[in-house]
Amino acid sequence: MISCYIVGCPPGLGAPVFDKLHADLGKAMLSINAVKGFEFGSGFKSIVMRGSEHNDAFINNNGQIITSTNHSGGIQGGISNGMPIHFNVAFKPVATIVSPQETVDKDGNEAIAEGKGRHDPCVVPRAVPIVEAMAALVLVDHYLRNKAIKIS
Repeated sequence: MISCYIVGCPPGLGAPVFDKLHADLGKAMLSINAVKGFEFGSGFKSIVMRGSEHNDAFINNNGQIITSTNHSGGIQGGISNGMPIHFNVAFKPVATIVSPQETVDKDGNEAIAEGKGRHDPCVVPRAVPIVEAMAALVLVDHYLRNKAIKIS
């Protein structure tokens, strides 16, 4: 699993319905090869929390408006709130292994498959910069959309 933290993202990126920032981040991450899961903010842990525990209340911290917690992972209602954006991306293990595995052939008959050749035992070292790059592309896209709709 790779955890991504984006610090310094301005509030207001995203949209409340069709172009939610966290939905676009999820789509981008799930399009990466070998990704099997995406979790935003408190993610699956939030299902055991009460609303009163999970809500991120806004507070004034010496003139800076922040949230007292960050269970939402920096995005509320599909829009960035200025807090660090946090998400996790889960990768499956590499499928090709050198140990024999039971399978079936093209006719449906039992067969044995054995991986041959050199295969990386872990995708994660390459995955970190890919996750970072995909997140950057999504944020730049939303930043440009945000700038395009502002009329001076």
